[in-house]
Amino acid sequence: MIIIYCLVTLLTFLGMEGITWLTHKYVMHGFLWYLHKDHHNPEGHLFEKNDAFFLIFAIPSWLCIMLGLQHQLYYTASIGFGIALYGLAYFIVHEVIIHQRLKWLSRSNNKYIRTIRWAHKMHHKHLNKEEGESFGMLLVAKKYWDKVNKDQALQKVNSNS
Repeated sequence: MIIIYCLVTLLTFLGMEGITWLTHKYVMHGFLWYLHKDHHNPEGHLFEKNDAFFLIFAIPSWLCIMLGLQHQLYYTASIGFGIALYGLAYFIVHEVIIHQRLKWLSRSNNKYIRTIRWAHKMHHKHLNKEEGESFGMLLVAKKYWDKVNKDQALQKVNSNS
């Protein structure tokens, strides 16, 4: 039975990428833009109004875990753990790797890290809520991979010259 709960956790984690994409495109760049705006137009503060979105995902995760464990609803708790694990991955990718709020991986030359950074940079080139691109976090479109591959090939050619 533990395998099934682990599978539910994993599927929830994977599904959160889609939920995050939809939330980012239609909620953060939609009716709650006033909370997300300072993320695209930073004001130099340690915390942003945008950080409130943490609660949008943390509260359901916490409730699923707490109520699921209290009432032996382990599928519900597994969903909560999947959301929480995605939240941890989001924090590491978005706050540490991309925006470097903590300087842990600031000099990484890993292709995946370079690709997600480029995709996010393209997202942030739009300073308003319209005409955005790249709303996901962990999965990025092929065009960003192609850009990073092209850059690496050019670097290789230039270093061999």
